[in-house]
Amino acid sequence: MSAKAGDDKPMLASLVQAGEQQTEAVSITDFVHMARDISNAYLVNTAAGDVMINTGFVTSTERNKALFEPVRSGALQAIVITQAHPDHYGGVPEFRESATSVIAERRFTDTCEFFRMLDPYIRRRSGKLWSGTIKNRDALVIPTVVPDVTVDGHYSFSSGERRFEVLSTPGGESPDSVVVWMPAERIVFTGNLFGPVFMSMPNLCTLRGDKPRSARRFLDSLDTVRKLGADLLITGHGEPVHGAAHISAQLDKLHAAVSYVHQATVDGMNAGVDVQTLMRDIRLPQALALGEFHGKVSWAVRTIWEEYSGWFHFDSTTSLYGVPRASVNADLAELAGGAGPLTARARQKLQSGSALEALHLLEVALDAQPHSAQALGAKKDVLELLLQESGGANLSEVMWLKSEIAATEAAISAL
Repeated sequence: MSAKAGDDKPMLASLVQAGEQQTEAVSITDFVHMARDISNAYLVNTAAGDVMINTGFVTSTERNKALFEPVRSGALQAIVITQAHPDHYGGVPEFRESATSVIAERRFTDTCEFFRMLDPYIRRRSGKLWSGTIKNRDALVIPTVVPDVTVDGHYSFSSGERRFEVLSTPGGESPDSVVVWMPAERIVFTGNLFGPVFMSMPNLCTLRGDKPRSARRFLDSLDTVRKLGADLLITGHGEPVHGAAHISAQLDKLHAAVSYVHQATVDGMNAGVDVQTLMRDIRLPQALALGEFHGKVSWAVRTIWEEYSGWFHFDSTTSLYGVPRASVNADLAELAGGAGPLTARARQKLQSGSALEALHLLEVALDAQPHSAQALGAKKDVLELLLQESGGANLSEVMWLKSEIAATEAAISAL
């Protein structure tokens, strides 16, 4: 897929926006119905009424209610929230009825409080990555939801003829993640336990800012689902996955791939290899290849390394203190003769295929002379090459690069 501006969107962006043109609920079975959303909402019919697995985003509530209305079978008995991200629970206040029981993992409220505490910080950062994908996000008011039932490991309930088991899977996108298992029907709803795109490298640490996710805890949670032996696996985005043998093979591969990256990182740490080298060198074998639509292998390597080792990389005394290396950029530029020579060397690096080394040089040049037309032009060329080389698959990477290109173009126009 091309990554140039104006070309096809990354797959994740298409999935997030898939519900915008939806005019009727998708019936996965004769009793399970789907409303596509930033994270999908699901309605399960029972003889005693309905059960929802997630409700979608706050801005989609009216649309989702209209989509589900023709397939409603009775009062809404329960809503299960699979994680404390607002695209999963934003519609709860509107869907909730007088007898509806809202069910979430025991850490749901704490996770919501974490996001409320850092809302300005996370909203500012995520805006750079998601403002082109999620409409009107800056004006969003996230509702406060208080669960009626909190799940500590395992919780079961029944509605009519159907039994639901809610299982804690804290290795997902948030520490309060759960999956919903319907044992008689052999159906599991996994939410975003496996990320927004199934069979992709998990995003163990988001670019926007979030608590890092543990690779080992992810593997444990994956094992919880793998042991169920589901015939139908329904995720938070995209199409359901059918067939017990196929699901088992896919989950086995996913487990093997993440285990491989985890072990390779640990082995590299024990061998004394620095994290940047491991990020460059660790690659999945072809037989274990996964998509990199939200997470990436290199980012997983860094997250695992820092989960076990912390923020001090044992490589620079200055990192112990509050004065960054960039504080001497003006000195380096002066010694180099200004932004011009640095830009010329950056151009040489770019022509030899060393785009990131070129960007390092340009950051020094632009810290010293932020209005250098030569340096800004070279930076734009480097960023466009990185965007092209990215393949356009990873949404966060693509949107970061596009936003940097736009900012550089604006700086050039202002000269």
